[in-house]
Order: sequence, then C-alpha cells, then structure tokens
Amino acid sequence: MTSPRPAPDQHPEPVRLVGHGGEPVAPPAPSHQHHAGHGGGPPLSIWLVDVSVGYEDRPVLEDVDLRLPAGSLTAVVGPNGGGKSTLLKLIAGLLEPWGGTISVLGGRPGEHARAIAYVPQAEAVDWSFPVAAGDVVMMGRYPRLGPLRRPGARDHAAVANALELVGMTAHARRQIGALSGGQRRRVFLARALASQPDLYLLDEPVTGVDNATQEDLMAVLDAEARSGKTVIASTHDLASAAQHFRSIVAVNGTVVAQGDASLVLNSDVLLRTYGGHLLFVGERAMLLDDAHHHDEAPAGEVHHHEGTPGRGARRP
Repeated sequence: MTSPRPAPDQHPEPVRLVGHGGEPVAPPAPSHQHHAGHGGGPPLSIWLVDVSVGYEDRPVLEDVDLRLPAGSLTAVVGPNGGGKSTLLKLIAGLLEPWGGTISVLGGRPGEHARAIAYVPQAEAVDWSFPVAAGDVVMMGRYPRLGPLRRPGARDHAAVANALELVGMTAHARRQIGALSGGQRRRVFLARALASQPDLYLLDEPVTGVDNATQEDLMAVLDAEARSGKTVIASTHDLASAAQHFRSIVAVNGTVVAQGDASLVLNSDVLLRTYGGHLLFVGERAMLLDDAHHHDEAPAGEVHHHEGTPGRGARRP
C-alpha cells in the first residue's frame, strides 16, 4: 500500500498533532445532549480527555485526547497493535478506561447504547452460526424491541430498507456463512443501518472486499454522515482513507494526529504513526507489513454486540 509523499513545495492543510503535554481541554460534563462544538460548530459526538486503556496489565492507549463533531466521517489509521480496534471498543463501552474522561453522545460510554452501532472485524464473527442474512439484520432492531417483544411492521420495514440500501434484498434468506466476504460486509452494515443509530463504530468495514463493494458501502456511510450521523471506521488502507473519508485520526499508542484527509500526505504524521514500518521511496511512502488484526486482546475476550457491553479488565 502506498500514499503520496508531499513535494517540498506542497503544504497540506494544518493538522493538530497530539502527544504528551498537548493542548489541555476541560473534561466534559455528561448530559443527554451532545456538547456544543467550538465556535458554534456542530455538537461533539465524541470527547476524550487524557484517556488510557489496555488489557489486564498491558497498556494499549495512553493520554488520548480526541474530539469529533456530529456528522463526522472519520477514518482511524495506524500500525498493527497501535490501538485502532481498542479505540473503537472504548468508545462503544466495551472496555472501561483506566483513567481520563470520556463523553459519547453526551453521556458515559454505553449510556446511550441503543444509539450506537458497533461492527467488529470479520475475523471476530462466527460465520457458521445457522442464521439467515435477514435475521442478522433484524438483530439490529432488538435493542429497540425490549423484552418479550416481537418485531412489528416498523421493524420489518427498517430491515427491508437496510437490505435494499446495501444491495442484499435478494439474499435475505441465505445463511450468512454461505455468502461471500463482500456480501457478509454488506449484511453487517445493513444490521447497523437497521438499528438507526446516531453513531457508527466500524472495525475494518471494507477490508478485503472488491472495489465495487467498497464504493457501494462507502457511499452508504457518506450519506449517513451527511444526514448528521457520526461515522468512525478503522482502516489499514491509507489510499482508501484519503479517498473516502473527510477526516483522519492517526493512532499509535495514543492519538498522534487528527485532521482532514490531507493527513495521509503529511510525512511527519506518517513517520510518527508508523515509524519503522514506513519506507519513503522518492516522493512516495510505502507501508510495510501492516496486515490488519485486533489489538491483541486476550484470547478469551467476548464481543457482546446486542446486549450489555462486555468489560475489559481494569489495570491493577
């Protein structure tokens, strides 16, 4: 994978580099409303202040500061084990922070779980489970049903609409394991769409799919962001991040930088993010050995997609 390196006379848009001793911000006060954005801009969907988290006694992310407004279409990029998946789980409420302050949709992580759609990496899903594609999409409606309730006309309509948006209406009755990789990605995005969330958290949603599928899925996500929904997706593909997303968060043990898509043209940001995994050949940056995977969570970790969020172990 390559990304163009800026020419000496090329000046990418300014970016906010984040690290130890970075810009101080006041912790947000939880509320049921999004926080007002700076300068009267869009309200903030995500606000992290000096946050650290990890697994057992191993830190993965430290001193994280992050602000994302509603309507963002944001790619999270970084090296293997750098914390991309962990950041998404933290925002989703699947992991408890070791320290710092987090506000998600104006409340604590998990407080507004029904308004959040979390889609894990494909490798985290048991594709042998005997369930049809349409049933998988209906799972996105379960948090809205409540106990002992059956899907009604509104739920079936939401599922049908989601399947149509991702081009999977004709495959609704097929077993999920019988679908191709690209079709499975479409179904899981449809499940997220059916839940009608305010926040999408997607772990490698278009990795390993063909170009047509990638374009289709990103068009759906772009439309959701333009409607005011917040979309955050991890990716190891810098070219895709620059082409399909409007903002970038570079992660490697912390938030290295946050800014618009021109971040992938910023050689300083790339070097700080990828270090020895980045090789410059002439005016192009080549990313070496960056196969995607989770951030080395414990083997026994369970992903709870519909019910009460699972919790990671606290640091002693």
